[in-house]
Amino acid sequence: SSSQENDTDLLSVKPKKVLKKKKIKRKQPKQQKQDDVKPVPPIPSPRLRPEVTPDPPMGLGPDTNIVFGSSSDTPSTTSNEEDYDYDEEEEYDRDQRERRKVVDKLLAEQDKEFKEERKKKVWGEFADAKTKEDIVKVEQNLKEKIAKENQIKAEIARQQHGVSFEVLDLPDVDPVSVYDDDGNVRMNLGSAQIGQKDAWYSQMDEDLRQEWEAMEGGKEAEKDSFDEDNDDGDDDDSDDDVPPGTDTVSINGRIVSRDTLKGVRVGSAGGWTLEVFPGDFVVHRKYGIGRFERTVLTPKTKLTPEEIEARDARRRELLEREIKKHRNGLSRAEIAEFQMKFGTEEDDDPISNPKSAVLEITYKDGIVHVPVDRAYRLSRYRAGDSVVKPKLSKVRGDQWRNARKKVEETTLELAQDVLALYATRETLTRQPFDPAKEHEVKEFEATFPFEPTKDQQKCFEDVENDMVWRSRPMDRLVCGDVGFGKTEVAMRALYRAVVNGRQAAMLAPTGVLSSQHYKNIVKRVGEGTKFNKRVALLRGGMTKTSKAGKELRRQIEEGEVDIIVGTHALLSRDMKYKDLGLLVVDEEQRFGVKQKERLKVICDGIDVLTLSATPIPRTLQMSLSGVRDTSTIRSPPPMRKPTITYVQDFNEEIIKYAIGQELDRGGQCYYVVPRIAMLKEAQRTIKDLFPDIRIIQAHGRMGRNTAEENVSSFAEGNYDILLATTVIENGVDIPSVNTIIIQDSQNFGMSTLYQLRGRVGRSDLQGYAFFLHKDGSITEQSMMRLQAIGELNELGSGFDVANRDLEIRGAGSLLGTEQSGMAAKVGFDLYMRMLKKSIRQLRGLDLPLVPRTNVLLPKGEGSMEGKRKTKGGEIVSVHAFQIPESYIPGEEERQVAETAARLAESSAQLVELTNEWKDKYGPIPAALQSKLKTLHLHACTRRLGIDLIGLMENGDGQVDCVMRSPGLRPRHWGMILPLLPKGVAPKGLDVIFPARLTTSGEEQEVRGGSRVDLKELIEDESLSEDNEKWDALDEEEIEAMKEIASAYEVKSLDEIDAELHPRFVIKDFGTGPKSVDRLLKVLLPVAKAVFEKQNEEKEHARIAADLREKRELLQQRKKESEAKDKQRFLL
Repeated sequence: SSSQENDTDLLSVKPKKVLKKKKIKRKQPKQQKQDDVKPVPPIPSPRLRPEVTPDPPMGLGPDTNIVFGSSSDTPSTTSNEEDYDYDEEEEYDRDQRERRKVVDKLLAEQDKEFKEERKKKVWGEFADAKTKEDIVKVEQNLKEKIAKENQIKAEIARQQHGVSFEVLDLPDVDPVSVYDDDGNVRMNLGSAQIGQKDAWYSQMDEDLRQEWEAMEGGKEAEKDSFDEDNDDGDDDDSDDDVPPGTDTVSINGRIVSRDTLKGVRVGSAGGWTLEVFPGDFVVHRKYGIGRFERTVLTPKTKLTPEEIEARDARRRELLEREIKKHRNGLSRAEIAEFQMKFGTEEDDDPISNPKSAVLEITYKDGIVHVPVDRAYRLSRYRAGDSVVKPKLSKVRGDQWRNARKKVEETTLELAQDVLALYATRETLTRQPFDPAKEHEVKEFEATFPFEPTKDQQKCFEDVENDMVWRSRPMDRLVCGDVGFGKTEVAMRALYRAVVNGRQAAMLAPTGVLSSQHYKNIVKRVGEGTKFNKRVALLRGGMTKTSKAGKELRRQIEEGEVDIIVGTHALLSRDMKYKDLGLLVVDEEQRFGVKQKERLKVICDGIDVLTLSATPIPRTLQMSLSGVRDTSTIRSPPPMRKPTITYVQDFNEEIIKYAIGQELDRGGQCYYVVPRIAMLKEAQRTIKDLFPDIRIIQAHGRMGRNTAEENVSSFAEGNYDILLATTVIENGVDIPSVNTIIIQDSQNFGMSTLYQLRGRVGRSDLQGYAFFLHKDGSITEQSMMRLQAIGELNELGSGFDVANRDLEIRGAGSLLGTEQSGMAAKVGFDLYMRMLKKSIRQLRGLDLPLVPRTNVLLPKGEGSMEGKRKTKGGEIVSVHAFQIPESYIPGEEERQVAETAARLAESSAQLVELTNEWKDKYGPIPAALQSKLKTLHLHACTRRLGIDLIGLMENGDGQVDCVMRSPGLRPRHWGMILPLLPKGVAPKGLDVIFPARLTTSGEEQEVRGGSRVDLKELIEDESLSEDNEKWDALDEEEIEAMKEIASAYEVKSLDEIDAELHPRFVIKDFGTGPKSVDRLLKVLLPVAKAVFEKQNEEKEHARIAADLREKRELLQQRKKESEAKDKQRFLL
């Protein structure tokens, strides 16, 4: 260290020569003058006198010695002692002692100075504190100062920029208590040491720490944090905790106020938000990866002319006010001195000295101040598989620009693959399920004993649209918290498949979960119920050679079983189905790569519904990028409470507290360990704490059905503790169990931790989860997982847990098999922005296709819904388009024809289809021709993204026809117009865009039949991920699709606010007849142009992907050839 080097330099002076034995003629010393100052002789060299007598003073390193003489340097001799000049020797020793005092004094002074400097560095704002009262006073002053600054920052952000500014409290950390004062999450991931290990000044830091403790009054004995009687204790004792003071913490050996570590959340009404804490890594779109330090107030440099005028006027006013305070006025010097304060820290007037609130970001070669209104350019750095701290970017140079360019190239290639996958998926077809059977599905839905939540209802509609109203096979992910109703979504899909005469299968990862599903399905639709469906369970041990397994496989193959529930055996090659129509995969994240490859083979051409509370990172990324259809259930069931989560070092006292608390209220507990070998030791620990407790075990290596039977016995209340491995992770739903203890939680993955916590709190009682870990074996990744599971403890946070897992583990290659992606280079958030931008650029006309349109015209004209009376006399809704038996006699042939017409993608396809009917069955009846017009209308509306059509008064006594298209954007209309005849829309068809979607910020109306400025329409801000509106517009795309999915529940346009949505309008439409003909006249040419353009873009994407695939294949073959040549050469 530099201080050590300075101390050494202080002693590095030339040594005095050592006296040798020789005859010396005695001389009288020369008389000194009174004004002479006796010089200080130099210190003997340590090299000549190696013996060390005193210990080195504090502040010097162990390699620096101070030596004051040694007899070992004097050669041995036999001469007489009288040969020595003893007076000179005594004088020398006296001088040495004086010099030693001088040096000790200098070193002590320097040591004192260094200690003061070190104290300032370690104690910071508290360096001048002498007593505990001083600390409290400094804390209070800091708190008031920071609170005042934050208030000013929030006011500036709101007034100047219209941005919200909110201060976030630092999560509480306590090394003693298992829970905090609020009775919620307590994080304890090990304590950091003060100072640096083996540092030469570590002793000084230890002295400062002890001095701090002494000043605080000493560390109290640890309290019994599990004694409920202490809950109402004296809060004043909390001031004596260490780190001392309720508002101070020790960060890397530095004592700071907790208020300085508070985070900040900034955002705008437009939709973007940023939430960061000091020390978080962030990504700036322009400058790259940096570290957020704090928010500061800085003088505003760029002032508008109005602000300059207001500033000067305010300063004149302040000066006049100051002059009036003095009876005799101010002198010129005093006026000049007062004016010098303007624009400095002493000038706290917001008008005289305007300031800006900025976020201070540290980079490798500098510091960047980002104004809060530009914070949308920042995002939290989430790198996935890059667990280590990222390298800070350089503000200067091309390092960040080159990294972004490389990632952009990758996202463009990936976007081509995604679009090629879109095109391929659209070519896959299967026979959709019959809408005429939906009234039977409604009967089954009525048996659900609970009121569906809003998100559940949307999932039901999504699945119905996929299975009934789309010709391509369903591939949907339903992501919902444990206990939020995913199983009911699967139940309705299974029943829909069965009533349409198809088989359905449900795949679960464990025998316990499959057994649970089997019991629930039998209870709802099994034999003996009003639905009387045949349900079978393919359990473990039922191999193809066993009698039971062989018989069940025969029944499945011959169609004697409607619904099959099982584990991995459903994927075996010897499994044959008669007519499998739907496969439900529960807890998709528990299946490996081989099982999923087998799924692809089995699921070719059939519908797949995947359920997961925490989807794996690649699945999540596919859903976020739009590759996979996703529905999310976030709203919890009524009366459900969030599970209180504790993350703590392993401690038997915690186990005693957790189990005792649950037993006292008459409940049961889960105790989970990661390995079967740990069960015995865990049971011994529990028995030592509770000798009379009843324990039963469950793990995967038990005999056939033993684990399921043990769980059932536990559920019946015969035992107090279920000691198990992760075999209970899925499917165990016991309302009486509301406490779970997970031992060695650092060994579990994020999804497993979340699933285990979801086993408790499944009733209206409070649930508790204790994640116990071993401090010595915890890694950085496991620490991040435990911290995430502690923070994400709200209901419905499963999707957030999956997102956090995505940033911890990484998403890998989206469509490939690699386990590391490009997100680490720019951060996951920016990477997904760039990917979405690339997809939108390549897709071009990405107007979303809706599954069906809800037409609300008078007398049901144009509607696809009809009414029919069942054999029991009940009136049910059916599809309006039905071909008469007299025209197509065969039932199966007629159903295929109806489905093909109902799901035709364009009017041209309908014309081609009807021509085939004419050739095969003869002229089309007049009644059928009228119905075909309705199909033509729906083919157009689905292509144009119109989900709702109705009539609305325009205020002039006339009635307009309003057609809502939630996914329509100005850029779409700007691309469509050049494709139409003469480059204009049909006369009478107007398009209106709400203010939030236009560049001008005002509602924009594009009149049909007239030319418009295409540049104004095509300039799309959402294509720039550096734009402030990106988040809002991106969220708008998601919300638009939600509106599309739920439009069929709308009964009248009065239920929606049409002015908030993009819409087609035909003015003065009226309520007369032939509404379908008038709509077709204006919509048909537009829909035709959109259909042809989108097909062209799909073909281009497919060709580009094929070319790249062939290029990669050639490169691979070239490498293989070179490798063979090299091997041949070596041989």
